[in-house]
Order: sequence, then structure tokens, then C-alpha cells
Amino acid sequence: MSSSQPQKPVTLITGASGGIGSAVARALAGTHELILAGRGGERLAALCTEVGGRPLALDLTRPETFEEALAGLGRVSNVIHNAGVVELGTVAEQGHAVWTHTLAVNTVAPAELTRLLLPSVRQERGTVVFVNSGAGLSASGGWGSYAASKFALKALADALRAEEAARGVRVTSVYPGRTATEMQRKVRSQEGADYTPEAFIDPQTLAQTIAFVLNAPRDAMLTDLTVRPGPQA
Repeated sequence: MSSSQPQKPVTLITGASGGIGSAVARALAGTHELILAGRGGERLAALCTEVGGRPLALDLTRPETFEEALAGLGRVSNVIHNAGVVELGTVAEQGHAVWTHTLAVNTVAPAELTRLLLPSVRQERGTVVFVNSGAGLSASGGWGSYAASKFALKALADALRAEEAARGVRVTSVYPGRTATEMQRKVRSQEGADYTPEAFIDPQTLAQTIAFVLNAPRDAMLTDLTVRPGPQA
């Protein structure tokens, strides 16, 4: 009898040192080999040490650098597109630089990263998860640039799902409501409101949701998941 064990899936997470990304890394540690993508620095290095992950330095504003950065990466089974930026402001006041930066990080970077990693994900019959937002389903005043990038991310996910289903690749969009992260702290500051993390979704809850998506039986594909804060006790 062979004593060999099945290979663990290799999961790449962008924005890994952020609140949701680090929670996902911790939720998957031990059952997945992890590639943790970010801008580098002490937080990413510390997380890699904690969960046994490999760091991957990526500048999401420069997709032309991705191919070189990914060279020699090896197997990749799953990709979790978690990194994102937000800058609130009305259409009347936000210039093209904000729109260009937001769309580059939130939409163009995931598209290019997916394109480059797709051959490996196909071979692994893996899963691509796009961490979207409630703003990717409904746009409110002051959220134009961010919502536009997330609507586009939904379109990317929907097209990819249709294109890759026959090759065994699963594609899921997750639409979190307000989540207790540093990004949410920034948003609340821009809104002139208090940051009350207990009123928002715990990043660990989202991490467990994403883990469930990755580990779901092969006869199911979870296409779109909306997660909202629960009722307050």
C-alpha cells in the first residue's frame, strides 16, 4: 500500500496582510499551502512565519510586472482576490486619478493575475474567489468609483465562470457587507462617523465562508454569496 499523501491545494491570497486576507490565511493554514501576496514589509513577513506561507511581492498598480513576479511560482490551485482600495467622493469631485487607481487595483489587477495563473488553476481544477462588496451590487452616492470597480469585478467573475466551467474551474463572488477592518475604519472616517467594529462582520466569519467555498464538494459551485452583518444582541 502506498504511503504517499494527497497533495495539499496551493492557495494564493492577495491583500494577505489585511484584515480579511490574514483571517483567510489563518483559516486555511495547515490544510492548504499558502502563497501570501502583498506589498511586502514586516506584517506580511510575520504572517508568513505564523501560518507557514510563502510571501509574494506584488504591486497591484503595475500589472506589467506580474509575469516576472510569478515566474517559478509552481503549483497554484486556488486564487483569492482579496486586495482592494476605496476612496469615497462624489462624481463631481473625484478626478480621473482616483478612478484610474481604483479600477487598476480592484479590477485590472485581478483580471491580469487571473489570466497568468489560469493555466495552473485549470490543471488543478481549482477555484477563483473574488472578494467583492455590497457596493458591487448597488451603488450609493459618494461610492461611484469604488462601486464601478466592483461592478466590473462582478462582470469579470461572471464571464470567467462561463468560460471556464467546462474545464472544471469554479468561480465564486463573495459580497461582504461592512466588515471590521482597517479599510472600514478609513471609510467611517471619510463618512464622518464612528468606527464601531462590534457592529460589523468579523473578518474571521468571512474567512470561514471563503474556506467553505474552497472546500465544498466538487458537485457544487457556489456562484454568488452575499454576507451581511447579523442582528445585534
